[in-house]
Amino acid sequence: MTTHAPRIVDLSETQPNRRRGGDLRAMLTPTAVGATSGFMGLAIVQPGERIGEHYHPYSEEFVYVVAGTLEVDLDGEPHPLRPDQGLMIPQHMRHRFRNVGRTEARMVFHLGPLAPRPELGHVDTEGTEATAQAEPPDRAGSVS
Repeated sequence: MTTHAPRIVDLSETQPNRRRGGDLRAMLTPTAVGATSGFMGLAIVQPGERIGEHYHPYSEEFVYVVAGTLEVDLDGEPHPLRPDQGLMIPQHMRHRFRNVGRTEARMVFHLGPLAPRPELGHVDTEGTEATAQAEPPDRAGSVS
């Protein structure tokens, strides 16, 4: 049983998180909508940008490319991702995303289950230039 009424969240209501590269927007989170099993958001990645390598010790990550051309490294092995393609990334698998196209890329992501505490949900395995401008993570845990 949910403790929150259903709520529509507009992208404009979310704060950009550029800590790991790209523009990550946690949208449907425990804080925003009372989610208890995971959270969903949108990654906006400009040409040449990347989301730094990381893994999730408690969650699987589901991604769906809406627009643009991305490349994802899974445990160091590159794979192309195009619009209308989805991918499930298992727990503990290192991954990073790069926009290898000439236009903005948009990718929906969902992580579940939630980590026991937000700060445990995401482990960085490399630094990014954006890390110096780190923003606090959403209550949902780490983003993407």
